[in-house]
Amino acid sequence: MKEVLLELERRRAAAREGGGQRRVDAQHAKGKLTARERIEAFLDEDTFEEFDMFVEHRSTDFGMEKTRISGDGVVTGWGTVNGRTVFVFAKDFTVFGGSLSEAHAEKVVKVQEMALKNRAPVIGFYDAGGARIQEGVAALGGYAEIFQRNVLASGVIPQISVIMGPCAGGDVYSPAMTDFIFMVRDTSYMFVTGPDVVKTVTNETVTAEELGGASVHTVKSSIADGAYDNDVEALLQMRRLIDFLPTSNTGDLPEVECFQSVSEPDHSLDRLVPDNANKPYDIRELIMKTCDEADFFEIQASFAKNIVTGFGRVEGRTVGFVANQPMVLAGVLDSDASRKAARFVRFCDCFNIPIVTYVDVPGFLPGTAQEYGGLIKHGAKLLFAYAEATVPKITLITRKAFGGAYDVMASKHLRGDINYAWPSAQIAVMGAKGAVEIIFRKDIDDPDKIADHTKRYEDRFLSPFVAAERGYVDEVIMPHSTRPRIARALRMLRNKDLQNPWKKHDNIPL
Repeated sequence: MKEVLLELERRRAAAREGGGQRRVDAQHAKGKLTARERIEAFLDEDTFEEFDMFVEHRSTDFGMEKTRISGDGVVTGWGTVNGRTVFVFAKDFTVFGGSLSEAHAEKVVKVQEMALKNRAPVIGFYDAGGARIQEGVAALGGYAEIFQRNVLASGVIPQISVIMGPCAGGDVYSPAMTDFIFMVRDTSYMFVTGPDVVKTVTNETVTAEELGGASVHTVKSSIADGAYDNDVEALLQMRRLIDFLPTSNTGDLPEVECFQSVSEPDHSLDRLVPDNANKPYDIRELIMKTCDEADFFEIQASFAKNIVTGFGRVEGRTVGFVANQPMVLAGVLDSDASRKAARFVRFCDCFNIPIVTYVDVPGFLPGTAQEYGGLIKHGAKLLFAYAEATVPKITLITRKAFGGAYDVMASKHLRGDINYAWPSAQIAVMGAKGAVEIIFRKDIDDPDKIADHTKRYEDRFLSPFVAAERGYVDEVIMPHSTRPRIARALRMLRNKDLQNPWKKHDNIPL
């Protein structure tokens, strides 16, 4: 028996070495952790239970039968994050460059299926060079098996991808179908075809960072939801994100102890909106003063900055926040902002996370660039997302809510549960100047008449009371009472039950 136990320890030690000390040192020299170090940093101490440590590839082509390494380039298993079960897989770049083989794919699929059966989140750490070329179609088939599980798990359990090194070819499509993608600056990149292929096919000369680095995917393409400076920061932030999310679409919202009062007014909010309607202010201040302990996890902070999305807590329970940002493009809705917010709203609805929406929107962005870029359909995505959502929806209009953008931003007409407005709210088809110049076109050359018409229009429409008269706004509230009112509304809506008509699935305007 002693020999058997020694053999087990020897095999375990060999598997834990991955591709060997030389490759581990090379990984560290690039500022990157190994696959096992990442899992160890991410999970609670001593909770990792590994699967398939001794799996090896089955390829016999191109000399592969001479090189077999236990684990075959991916570490899989489960553990806990602050006591809650999660499933993980981490690509091991020290073993065949983390490339995907048939056996490698089977390990990932096993973890995905176990996560789905046990209703727990699955997190993937990517650091790999794509499909293992020596296995050909067997590797491609493995990718497709993983993709299929991504789709089946979508909307059932949270799926998070963390790109911590190269992620190319077929490897990029699995993260693309997960709920969130995060990257590490300077050491990670994502692209379907690498710089060498781009150079051959299009004659473009581009670096890996310029083609698919974190700066590209967080700012331009919107592929990634955030980026961090190093592996450790990324892993710690993922632990923080997991704390905000339910374990599945049938799991309860996570609840933590709340030490901040939800009854005390915050009079600084009475001064948040400037007297000048064209002067900006930072909507994040309102979000922070609504959240417990000002703890806000922003999603896609560097993309479409004219809208803010992210998770916070109110009375210890997770809430999704969507807010127009007057600091950027006056908070206008454009194609990028609409897509960003729609994706976030649909995630919240999938996992029964209440949505709080702060509205200060002058309308949709005009111009040929937006129209040619499909603003109508992109704007409809956000409209569709809010209209189909059945979770509790609380909306607060802080200042402008003009035109169709008023409707889109979780209005009462889209089944908003509680719709508040501050006294500074202006709800109308458009701003006073534009409206008057259309209604009273014949007086446009008479400044005195235009000024008089503008004053009348402002008195009649640029206040929250016309909407309140019709019940489109449930109440006009004082800014300082925002957190208490939203907390009470969320408490009242905890048992909300709303069902959409049965359908196989909807057909959102993609």
